[in-house]
Amino acid sequence: MTASVNDTAQRTQTTQGALQGIKVIDLSRVLGGPYCTQALADHGAQVIKLEPPGGDETRGWGPPFYGDTAWYFAGVNRNKQGIAVDLSCEAGRDILWKLLEDADVLVENFKPGTLARWGMDYERDLRERFPKLIHCAVSGFGPDGPLGGLPGYDAAIQAMTGLMSVNGERDGPATRVGLPVVDMVTGLNALAGILLALAERAKSGHGQSIDIALYDCGVSLLHPHLPNYFGSGRTPQRSGNAHPNITPYDSYRTATAPIFLAVGNDRQFARLCAHLGAPQLADDPRYVDNRSRCAHREPLKAALESLLAEHDCEPLAQALINAGVPCGPVQTVDVVARHPHTLHRGMVIEMGEYRGTASPIKLSRTPATYRTAPPALGGDTREVLDALGIDEATQQRLLEAGVLKA
Repeated sequence: MTASVNDTAQRTQTTQGALQGIKVIDLSRVLGGPYCTQALADHGAQVIKLEPPGGDETRGWGPPFYGDTAWYFAGVNRNKQGIAVDLSCEAGRDILWKLLEDADVLVENFKPGTLARWGMDYERDLRERFPKLIHCAVSGFGPDGPLGGLPGYDAAIQAMTGLMSVNGERDGPATRVGLPVVDMVTGLNALAGILLALAERAKSGHGQSIDIALYDCGVSLLHPHLPNYFGSGRTPQRSGNAHPNITPYDSYRTATAPIFLAVGNDRQFARLCAHLGAPQLADDPRYVDNRSRCAHREPLKAALESLLAEHDCEPLAQALINAGVPCGPVQTVDVVARHPHTLHRGMVIEMGEYRGTASPIKLSRTPATYRTAPPALGGDTREVLDALGIDEATQQRLLEAGVLKA
């Protein structure tokens, strides 16, 4: 199955992606920005990633390592050209100015004010010189306000925006979501903002600046907890795997492994009860509709687990979902990586030693393509500078001065 996925990737390498012809200068590090720019690259944009001579810090976020680089970095930096340049010095910024001359998009996640100190503020400097440029700034809290300009990392933002407060067992402590959800949603919002700006530029001919803050993105994830708070005035609490608005929507014990039931309407509940040999449950006044079921969560869970105890998780989950009851076994990452449907959907790609998570965005005519593995630090420096017309002697001088690394 993996071989067929690779064959598909090879066949689509020459396909023009939806963003073919778009040039992106990526100054971002860590996760939110790189996650966004990898998505742009997967769909055909030329992405040139600039790193300091010491590299994006996530190159060291291992083990495990992909050669000398952590797989963490490899996970969000494929399909990019990589150059290493010291932007803190004028000679390094001269290279950035040259790169921006025909660029469509600039993505950065510097501390707000950094570009301004370098004479590259969007409103003051970039907009006049490059009127079609789209500038996307990713930051922790935005440039102003009570927290403006302060640094932000995913887990701290999860804590500050209330995500941790609603995550965890009912009687347990607040818990970080087990993946960097704020960073990744920030990357997706940056992607959406860039695509919106490109669409608007096609009509107006003008670029614009996009302000994406991790804090805003964290707050935006508080559904349904913020709407529930707005409607009731009560502070949402942790509920383990249970949904605050729907039941049965929780993990349940079976004879083997836990199963997660995601029953969203009365019809699905009736099908669940019938399959478990207890159709009378669906007619019980306590469980006749979602409002009633939510008022009697505990006895309903006890009744369901008594019935589920007679079934093995895997065959039960398959039978229920085939019957139209949304559910699934609680699977580990290794199982997901080799699951037949994961492979059928082309969600695992391989290029030599590199393995990666494929794009979930599937376009019929212009699909994502997987052309190059993540770059070595400075691996494309000479190629990019050659394309800019910077002569060999100048490149060598900058290399010896530590401005560049190749």
